[in-house]
Amino acid sequence: MSFPKIAEARQLNDEELSQQILDIKKQLANLRLLKATGHLEKPHEFKHTRHRLAQLKTVERERQLQGE
Repeated sequence: MSFPKIAEARQLNDEELSQQILDIKKQLANLRLLKATGHLEKPHEFKHTRHRLAQLKTVERERQLQGE
């Protein structure tokens, strides 16, 4: 599975971007819980999820700087 492209994140509007950031944070918390209980079957999901969160936060910050 390949990493999602940042171009996809740049196409989102501000509301969708904020919602996806919240969803990704919830997903990371869930992955941490699964890892702690020993039920995590796909450990690579951590890397992909953190990478996606970084992309979304980068786009969010770019928009903040453009607005200033």
